[in-house]
Amino acid sequence: MRSGNNQAGKDRLSAARFKPNQNMKSLKLTLVAFGVASAAATLFAVQNPMVGGAPMYANKNIIQNAVNSKDHTTLVAAVKAAGLVDTLEGKGPFTVFAPTNEAFGKLPAGTVDTLLKPENKQKLAGILTYHVAAGKWTAKKLMDQIKADGGSTSIKTVNGETLTAKLQNGGVQLTDAKGGTAMVTIPDVMQSNGIIFVIDTVLMP
Repeated sequence: MRSGNNQAGKDRLSAARFKPNQNMKSLKLTLVAFGVASAAATLFAVQNPMVGGAPMYANKNIIQNAVNSKDHTTLVAAVKAAGLVDTLEGKGPFTVFAPTNEAFGKLPAGTVDTLLKPENKQKLAGILTYHVAAGKWTAKKLMDQIKADGGSTSIKTVNGETLTAKLQNGGVQLTDAKGGTAMVTIPDVMQSNGIIFVIDTVLMP
């Protein structure tokens, strides 16, 4: 009897030792699964950044993405009024510095309404193409060029005039032909035909 009791005690001791190992293994598997899920979520977020409350998809073109951003309804309306939809849906690649609705709101009262009139189509197109550069400037490429050029670099726009880019408070600042400045608020929004940088001020040629 005593021998049987001893054996039962050993069995209970073995079981007690085994369960923590099982629990530890389960914990490790759970942590690994969580890590994989977190990495996948992070990757998804990088690939499809949110702009204006909508995900921006790298397999869609500039216009297809821009029309979904609630922060860029004025820009989209302006692009349509200027007849630039087909251009920005083209092969590209283009780098677009995209002013938000709040950026357009900084312009003097009545400016946007006036620019959207049919008789001002050419002037509007000139302003909008001042926000577009040929090629694909990533934030890294732009910052590397700024450093290589000694603190500022020139970006030739589709308009034919140039913007000046420099580093300011850890971000990229653009200066237009009239001395006005805009900060890049969201960089590297990848498109199938280029890239978008969201900016906080309308640039003027």
